[in-house]
Amino acid sequence: MYANWIADRQLALSMLRPTQKELEHGLELHRNSFVFDAYGFMPSGGGHNERSEKIIAENGSKHELQAANEEFASCLSYMKDPGMVKLLREAFDYSGVDCIFQNAGVEGNDVENMLKRLSCFTFLTDHQPELFERVVWPDKFEEIRARGHKALCFTTNGVPLPSRFVSAEEALEHIVVFARFGVRMMHLTYNRRNLIGDGCAEKADSGLSDFGRMVIAEMNRVGIIPDVAHSGQRTSLEAALCSQKPVVASHTVAGKLSFHFRGKSDEVIEAIKKTNGYVGICAIPRFLSGSSNICAMMDHIEYVARKFGVDHVAIGTDRSTRLAPVEINGVPALSRRGWENFWPDPGDGGSKVTDEQFRSLAFLNWPLFTVGLVQRGFTDDEIRKIIGGNVMRVIRETAE
Repeated sequence: MYANWIADRQLALSMLRPTQKELEHGLELHRNSFVFDAYGFMPSGGGHNERSEKIIAENGSKHELQAANEEFASCLSYMKDPGMVKLLREAFDYSGVDCIFQNAGVEGNDVENMLKRLSCFTFLTDHQPELFERVVWPDKFEEIRARGHKALCFTTNGVPLPSRFVSAEEALEHIVVFARFGVRMMHLTYNRRNLIGDGCAEKADSGLSDFGRMVIAEMNRVGIIPDVAHSGQRTSLEAALCSQKPVVASHTVAGKLSFHFRGKSDEVIEAIKKTNGYVGICAIPRFLSGSSNICAMMDHIEYVARKFGVDHVAIGTDRSTRLAPVEINGVPALSRRGWENFWPDPGDGGSKVTDEQFRSLAFLNWPLFTVGLVQRGFTDDEIRKIIGGNVMRVIRETAE
């Protein structure tokens, strides 16, 4: 596994081609800074997934299988393996990441399913306190780093809403419940339309609903960041215009540089800037366009930073790394893709992402993102904002 980590780093370095001085300075700056992934997934392990194997053998439902896979991916099973725990810590150290805005809720608004994934990560931070701490209050970040621990800050891929409600106030009650569980950011929509607004895959792009405005007001009140990463352009714009606190697009790209429907227009980014929020640039090759590798990612960061200011850009990789293969005997039955997860044709003519593009943007290459910013001429203070400071600032402003 270490050989893979080193190979991915060497590959990215061959693309960036920093001078020795730039490399050394960037790596030192990364080590000495608080690094906060604005949206991502902690490294996940592998091994023999016996529970999923049993469900497949018994012809269990796709929901049973999904729950079993969620539990396994969230480290609850393989954390019993001391060797895997050691590897997990080494991966975190290799990345130099101190905190991740961890996706701890499923896509959509289903309260029951959101609680399942949230329970996994709540249990994880309780079960492995020598490795992780769940961070809820912004004044705890530096304390956690000083203890040598890693932090997880929870976000959900949707706003929890009951399946039935009479008044809007009744529906909004679940937002404060999830805030008490430690959730500090929520997607207003996923790719499709919901009661709050249109997602980024809706051609109608009809914007924020009246109910959506009430949702944002409640999120402002209880200290949860509205995230428009998967929202449509108009929904994103209207969310920023109506919010009294910072709005973010936690993992996206600059639409001016990319054809992908997940990108944000300059108009939207400007509106997010006016809320004192940020745009998190992701590490997904297909979203980036251009070279679709680590250099393209630097292009997007630089574009937002130069045009809208270094206070309004972050890095939300939307990536993780698997520490070992998952072993499951048998193949589960195929089923139609869920509507919430449906991704339309991005309009790229069927182009394929290469292995090299994907590997250059590996989660464990995080230190090279800092090196790339050094290459682009950003000052140390500016880089500290981009790789973590802006995220912490928004959390503090939202909690006030």
